[in-house]
Amino acid sequence: MFTGLVCDKATLVNVEAISGGVRLTLAFPEAIVDWEIGESVALNGCCLTAVAMEANRVSFEAGKETLEKTTLGKWKPMDQINFERSLLLTSRLGGHFLSGHIDGIGTILHVETIEEVWRQFRVQVPQVLASQIASKGSIGLDGVSLTVNDVDDNEFSVFLIPHTLERTNLRLRQPGDRVNLETDILAKYAQRAIYYQASAQHEEQASHE
Repeated sequence: MFTGLVCDKATLVNVEAISGGVRLTLAFPEAIVDWEIGESVALNGCCLTAVAMEANRVSFEAGKETLEKTTLGKWKPMDQINFERSLLLTSRLGGHFLSGHIDGIGTILHVETIEEVWRQFRVQVPQVLASQIASKGSIGLDGVSLTVNDVDDNEFSVFLIPHTLERTNLRLRQPGDRVNLETDILAKYAQRAIYYQASAQHEEQASHE
């Protein structure tokens, strides 16, 4: 589990094709000291497993499904990637719960700079995810926990404070860029419950006809 409070940015230094997927090697801001092989790390919100480490470089492997359902398949060397280590049970819970399982890919429609230091993004999402996003709810955008400002059909907006722009790669995002999305886990359960309730009511009505 993660919180969407990004630690910092890492630089993608190598992408190597392997059987069934790719191996990604990233250079992190500092030497890796207390990390372990097998550790889960969220990269732009996508949970991956560390498979090799040396100095400040860590390698991860991603399979075909991950490449197809996230932006990861489009990453290239020198890209700046948000990273977050997994949550400790003894940590304060800022942000909101994120699983690192990406629900879909959004497209940035508009970027507006406000008072020179804030930014507002307008993001389009797949229609299937629209019902899981609510005004003043939480959304994971490239692994960053943000509060939804408003929602209109399959579009939503978020505000980014200067601290978020400084610590994450979202300051580099422009209209047309694609971003990984993870909706609030509670929204998924609520949608599922409503679906089953509606199905049960439909079956009950059909049985009386």
